[in-house]
Amino acid sequence: MHTPMFVWIVAIGLLGGMTGLRTMTPIAAVCWFAWRGHLAVAGTWGFWAGKPVSVVIFTLFALGELYGDKLPQTPNRTAPGPLVARLCFGGVVGALVATGLHDAVVTGAGVGPVAALAGSFLGFHLRRYLVKTRGMADFAVALVEDAIAILLSVLALGIVAG
Repeated sequence: MHTPMFVWIVAIGLLGGMTGLRTMTPIAAVCWFAWRGHLAVAGTWGFWAGKPVSVVIFTLFALGELYGDKLPQTPNRTAPGPLVARLCFGGVVGALVATGLHDAVVTGAGVGPVAALAGSFLGFHLRRYLVKTRGMADFAVALVEDAIAILLSVLALGIVAG
């Protein structure tokens, strides 16, 4: 089955955007989908994503990030270090999904970071607006961001997996 380019670019864009919100959530979701056989990366450079050890490691990283995001000393996602991590993981997620669809890895690796950049800044400014201007509790906004990152990552991969 060949997935139309528009569909997978939208899905990779969505995954990249969610990488901008939570760096480790989309890569963990990709590993789960690959391990369960819904993303065909076996026999490719991305074979590692379908291994149980990858599922465990990236799930633990994602859970740690979900916790760490709520801590006051956690740097902004737009700070250089966290932003570079988001761009890199956006590229890896995009490349893995493109590989799983037997399509242009370069396109996936390009769309992912661009979407991660957009997701990082949009998420940062929206969260700041909701907390500072609208008076919402930062913790509550962060929990909603967590839920959005998880749900939209799974939705995007569901689109890819058909």
